[in-house]
Amino acid sequence: MKQFADLYSRIDGTTSTNAKVTALVEYLAVAPPADAAWALFFLTGRRLKRLLPSRLLHEWTLELSNLPEWLVRESYAAIGDFAEAIALLLDRRLEPLLPGVVHRDASASANRLPFDEPEALAVDVAIDGVTLADWIEHRIIPLRDASDADRRTRVFVWWSRLDRWQLFVLNKLLTGEFRVGMSHTLVVRAVAQLSGLPTPVVEHRLMGNWEPSAVAFAALIGPEGAHDEPSRPYPFCLASPLEAGPSELGDRDEWLVEWKWDGIRAQLIRRHGEVFLWSRGEELITGRFPEVVAAAAALPDGTVLDGELLAFADDRPRPFADLQQRIGRQRRVHEVASDIPVVFVAYDLLETAGDDIRAQGLRGRRARLVRLLEALPGDARGRLHVSEALLDRTWEELGTLRQGSRERGVEGLMLKRWSSPYHTGRRRGDWWKWKIEPHTIDAVLIYAQPGSGRRASLFTDYTFGVWDGDALVPVAKAYSGLTDVEIDELDRWVRRHTTERFGPVSAVEPVQVFELGFERIARSSRHRSGVAVRFPRMLRWRRDKPASQADTLETLRALLAVQDDSLPRR
Repeated sequence: MKQFADLYSRIDGTTSTNAKVTALVEYLAVAPPADAAWALFFLTGRRLKRLLPSRLLHEWTLELSNLPEWLVRESYAAIGDFAEAIALLLDRRLEPLLPGVVHRDASASANRLPFDEPEALAVDVAIDGVTLADWIEHRIIPLRDASDADRRTRVFVWWSRLDRWQLFVLNKLLTGEFRVGMSHTLVVRAVAQLSGLPTPVVEHRLMGNWEPSAVAFAALIGPEGAHDEPSRPYPFCLASPLEAGPSELGDRDEWLVEWKWDGIRAQLIRRHGEVFLWSRGEELITGRFPEVVAAAAALPDGTVLDGELLAFADDRPRPFADLQQRIGRQRRVHEVASDIPVVFVAYDLLETAGDDIRAQGLRGRRARLVRLLEALPGDARGRLHVSEALLDRTWEELGTLRQGSRERGVEGLMLKRWSSPYHTGRRRGDWWKWKIEPHTIDAVLIYAQPGSGRRASLFTDYTFGVWDGDALVPVAKAYSGLTDVEIDELDRWVRRHTTERFGPVSAVEPVQVFELGFERIARSSRHRSGVAVRFPRMLRWRRDKPASQADTLETLRALLAVQDDSLPRR
């Protein structure tokens, strides 16, 4: 735990990408393999499910700190991170647990733990030399099945023995909110540097599900060809937004143009006689789309397709809101599938006959994809489609076609260079997304809360409302679109104009108006307004507009009615 906390401190304490990579390489080089695996598990964005309710941690912090509840609440609101708030509030306030153990700061004003010594002695209080894997596997994870009384004893003991950074990291693990300011790209760089493997190999091996263990870490850094996991997807190739038109992209014949589908980006894998379906978020969703999985059984073994899952009816995509009813479905999947049929629209072939062909040009990959799917039996072809190529149209004609995207149920156009390989991640130049102009509304800022990572000390996550009669009702949350200067200015304004606090969330005076952009709107029973917007972002700060002139809920309902009228009925 100490080594891992030191690593966290080094990464958190620098903005240098090289320093972050160096810190991780040095940690991985000396950490026990199981500890290294757990460190990578967390640093790549994976996390333990929440082990303890926040309610218990709040109660225990009050009990141990002897601070008034209002001060604990205010500390949390000011810091914006529950784990950090606990670490700071308890630091140097607890007396050592066992006789003969010297407190880390003997001069501090300390509190005795509120239970008898024999009770505490039943807890494994060893700190020095305990590996990160032991902490997680034999101390932290077992809390899930422990009684509240047992949890309380164990957490109190640990809190009394750990220094501030270790206490902070422990709390992050307990709350399931472990985040650190190190990108996935830097983690890959560090592992590649340590292992001597090519970056694409490391990228691939870090994809999908893997259990953190010494065996998993050895396989990760082992020689090429030593790591063979049938279900493992490839890193996704991502497109860059095309802000202006495509006139500067050169010869139209150098580009494949497709519709930009509004679904779930996914990879469909057929290996070792099994089928696996992965979302771009690295979630295994095989069981939620049985009709697609059944069709994929007709694919040759050793095939990987990249494409989009779409709710589909009457030879055209249905709204994303329909697909959402399938995304979260864990039970009675087949019943919902009959009401909301789904297809997989493939637009790339990444692996064929077990060979990785991502380095080949797109023209060749697509030709093989078309031949592959055309050879499937009829039932499978009904579920596995090839993304339509928009051929024989000039840039000007495509611009006109793009304007009718919403009526077609798509988000715009994708432009892909015919000669391009299938890159890892986002590399500007070969893949572009030329999206339609967003819907816009003017909305009022009503709530703000701190962000995460390097923005954890700033109010950067905002909730916006529109008028419903004389009241403002929330309709969107957004955190992107402002410049750093505007974020700093708005942060200062929020602190001066907060009217009420709800944990880390601050209600503010409803006077600031922002123009919001979003892709689609849908009915929603989960939102008080009855509507939900997709991909909201801030387009500009409307300093010129009073809050009384912001849009109304009726505006959104009218927009929803127009959108519904343009779509076919199921």
